[in-house]
Amino acid sequence: MRSDDDKPRGGDRDNPWRNARPRSDGPRPDKRERERRKAAGETPQRRSDAAATGRGDRDGYKPGAESAGRRPGGGAYGERSGARPERRDYRAPAGETAPRRHAGAVEGAAPRPELQQRQEELRLFGINACLAAFARRPQDLRKAYLTEERIPQFRQLLAWCVQQRLGYRVVENADLAKLTASQHHEGICLEMRREPPLGLAELLARLPPAPAPAVLVLLDGVGNPHNFGALLRSAANFGVAGVVLPPDSSLTLSGAACRVAEGGAEVVALARPHSGEDLLAQLRAAGFVIAATVPRDGVSLFADALPARVAYVFGAEGEGMSAALIAAADRRLTIPGSGAVESLNIAASAAVLFAEHYRQHLAS
Repeated sequence: MRSDDDKPRGGDRDNPWRNARPRSDGPRPDKRERERRKAAGETPQRRSDAAATGRGDRDGYKPGAESAGRRPGGGAYGERSGARPERRDYRAPAGETAPRRHAGAVEGAAPRPELQQRQEELRLFGINACLAAFARRPQDLRKAYLTEERIPQFRQLLAWCVQQRLGYRVVENADLAKLTASQHHEGICLEMRREPPLGLAELLARLPPAPAPAVLVLLDGVGNPHNFGALLRSAANFGVAGVVLPPDSSLTLSGAACRVAEGGAEVVALARPHSGEDLLAQLRAAGFVIAATVPRDGVSLFADALPARVAYVFGAEGEGMSAALIAAADRRLTIPGSGAVESLNIAASAAVLFAEHYRQHLAS
């Protein structure tokens, strides 16, 4: 039952269906008949409005566009919209089996460019991480998503997007949580081109020659992105020159690691030696002392002077570093403490070691 206010006014002339065109092809055929028509190629071609005009929505919009009747961006998060191609089913003749294909694969087609693009890009989030990345390498920016409250803080970035014709979207916090898979996005997310790691020789060539002080980090089996990010933050604060990852390590920069690093990921160089390279020999040739960090049975960090050029080796929590790497090290260092806990985690240990080397060699 509805009130008088709900009744259509003006009689039949205000009825929205009064001038509707009747179907010219009669009643809608049932499913079996529609499939038969598809197989016979009788299905009429249809085009969406976007395909008919050759236009789609564009990335980047001004707040309030919705109220003007314009949808802000097409597709998911600013992707261009357009007509969806008609889907046809493969129906083989009797006795013939339809060819099997991998999901998403098209016979004779090159690798999907959007898949390759995802592998080459890094989705950054967090205010300091995004500001540092844009300040250092704005040319690597591909797209930006931010909440309305972050617009004043990122006006320069948005101006760059307009100048370079890059897409950006003003979104809600819930959208950013889905994009970043984190509640700690801080209202900003950038899609940036991923920087490839340096080779070991390239990293060493960037350092001041011996005997100038320098610190490098070797990670053996470390995989936690938050510990990695915290280590990068401390490394940036105390002037560590670079982090070296094993050739077979799956560890890489992620959005979570960069957020925890608070901009440190843009300061500390990452290197990955080529398979077969003698990592320790190259470091020693460049004047570095290899120091393995162990929870016990090592020389106290504060008992002796640290080398000016040192490469600290850190292992994964729990498993620790490999016995062969410990045996190959020039020194074994232990951080002394009360003994109330077994040891510090890798991020805290790294901060203590970096701070002590800075105090001895760089503070003055």
